[in-house]
Amino acid sequence: MSCERFDVVIAGAGLVGLALAPALSRAGLSVALVDRAPIAAPEHDPFTFDHRVYAISPGSAAFLRALGAWQLLPCDRVTPIEAMRVVGDAGATLSFSAYDLHERALAWIVEERLLRSVLLRRVFDAGVTVIGGMPFVGLVWSADEGTLTLGAADATPRSLAARLVIGADGVRSWVREAAGIVAEPKSYGQTAIVANFASERAHHGIARQWFRSDGGVLAWLPLPGRRISIVWSAPDAMAEELRMLSPEALATQVAAAGEHALGELVPITAAAGFPLSLLKLPTTIAHRLALVGDAAHGVHPLAGQGVNLGFGDAQALAWVEAERGPVSDPGAPLLLERFARRRVEPVLAMQTVTDGLARLFGRPAPWLSTLRNAGLAAVDRLPLIKRALAQPALR
Repeated sequence: MSCERFDVVIAGAGLVGLALAPALSRAGLSVALVDRAPIAAPEHDPFTFDHRVYAISPGSAAFLRALGAWQLLPCDRVTPIEAMRVVGDAGATLSFSAYDLHERALAWIVEERLLRSVLLRRVFDAGVTVIGGMPFVGLVWSADEGTLTLGAADATPRSLAARLVIGADGVRSWVREAAGIVAEPKSYGQTAIVANFASERAHHGIARQWFRSDGGVLAWLPLPGRRISIVWSAPDAMAEELRMLSPEALATQVAAAGEHALGELVPITAAAGFPLSLLKLPTTIAHRLALVGDAAHGVHPLAGQGVNLGFGDAQALAWVEAERGPVSDPGAPLLLERFARRRVEPVLAMQTVTDGLARLFGRPAPWLSTLRNAGLAAVDRLPLIKRALAQPALR
């Protein structure tokens, strides 16, 4: 079996892998992007909405714009979050405004399938080698390279060797396990229920979030027109009950849980569920290996920052490789350590904040409820503190 050689092999063609591939190609590296599932642009149906959406931060949008991908998104399918209103489990509120933070938007809501489509166009435009639909069956290392073997029952096995292998294959990363970096995601005992609804009243670009007394978190995110996407991070048992409801019954439940802020809701997509977990690794780099995205870290979705952390990984690694100077080897320890140093602080900060909030509001003690709601109300009265809290999420 012959071996194909590249500077970099990216294992995993999720959004982060798709963004990283053209970014590294622009840094002058030969890149292969591989995935166990077929790699193809999803069909765009202008009359439906994807149930999975992302809140793209201004920093991530700037990175995607530099790749030439952001400009390809249809303007009528991208919704700015102009303001955000957070409600505590005892009624305290905390509000953020893009205007007050001197930003065009706090974030932009974009459907997953549209992001995937435009990023894949940039991948092909960059001349990246794309291989999909072949399972990962082996990963071995030598001093100078890592070799990933792909195999399928109906295809000839392929071996890809690279001076740098990048694991971008999700929270249950096969690459991470094959490299011997062991860490079991820690379950929150919650499942995120996601679905889209049409609303009776206009949302005016306002995202809303409720910390609930049952320990869950409900978020409403604005979509184009009078539509919203919801993420209800609920205790597992409750999430299963929600998932089993008819679309109409779920709409009624979501409207009531959101204090009927937008009037009656009408379902426009079926509900889907995603288990939630925290993932902290002892390291995100090893010999000729770097981990990015959900393969490198997992956070609670209450701040909507999972994909933004992944894009931050991609941007940082691409910058390190582009600025490698006389170091010709993209998998050199010096470069990998430089990448890890750039990412450790923002990732740890976001994990600390999201995990702390999830656990703080997940405890039912009455005295703690009083304390945390008093904290929300106090922060709302302190513009400088609000700005300091918002900046990491914006960038």
